[in-house]
Amino acid sequence: MIAIFARIAFLLLATYVFVVIVVYFNQRSLQYFPARVSPGKPEDNNVPEMREVFVETEDGLRLLAWFAPPQNKNGKIVVYYHGNAGHIGYRAGKARHFIEAGYGILLLEYRGFARNPGRPSEEGFYKDGRAALHWLEAEGYSPAQYVLYGESIGSGVAVEMARAIQPRHLILEAPFTSAADVAKQAYFFLPVDLLMKDRYDNIDKIKDITSSLLIVHGDEDEVIPYAQGQKLYETANHPKEFVSINGGHHANLYEHHAGHVIVEWLDKQVAMEKAMEEGTAP
Repeated sequence: MIAIFARIAFLLLATYVFVVIVVYFNQRSLQYFPARVSPGKPEDNNVPEMREVFVETEDGLRLLAWFAPPQNKNGKIVVYYHGNAGHIGYRAGKARHFIEAGYGILLLEYRGFARNPGRPSEEGFYKDGRAALHWLEAEGYSPAQYVLYGESIGSGVAVEMARAIQPRHLILEAPFTSAADVAKQAYFFLPVDLLMKDRYDNIDKIKDITSSLLIVHGDEDEVIPYAQGQKLYETANHPKEFVSINGGHHANLYEHHAGHVIVEWLDKQVAMEKAMEEGTAP
């Protein structure tokens, strides 16, 4: 009997170790879900104001992006880092909100997405994020114009970029405290802290950022817990604002008017910034 129990225990342990090994070596395929097809042209996605551009990364990749300039040459430009799935074409509807409000917008496509070369990874995404900023600078735009926007896993890219350049404004949509914290909930039976490669530790970095911050999170988010967005907000420096989207899930916040909320917040920030520059702020 003891031998049978010992054999069962050994088989269970061997199975667990096998699962751990498989997950470790395949973890990026569980973390990133790129659409590898072309997003088409901007005009095919109802954003004819945008044009295709290509940004060059420090490790030699040429990445697709879509860009619309601000109505005012010195106006704000939203630098949009999207989530871990799909491609920039799926974010065209979001871009529409900013374009109609007069803002510029740069929709960056990551390595390994939408026929771009390379493979997704945390360090790779940071290189992609920096490449977008360098492209804008080469086009003659000032860092003072940048509004960094991170959606879901893109919050990790936006936070890393914000810590480096300290933009005046930072917007995070459905952000996490860290990717490891998200993984721990889905893979509670695995030693995530020992296995995780791409961690995106927002909670440790947000304390270093002094930008005005907006966090928007759906209270029914089934992918990234609402509590993580709240905790990130509580850790962040002032000035900051947290907007809870009633009935909002992870990928439908704009269907719950998040776009209007975000544009109104940005309009307010820009107006306050202008008043301070002109010495008319109350």
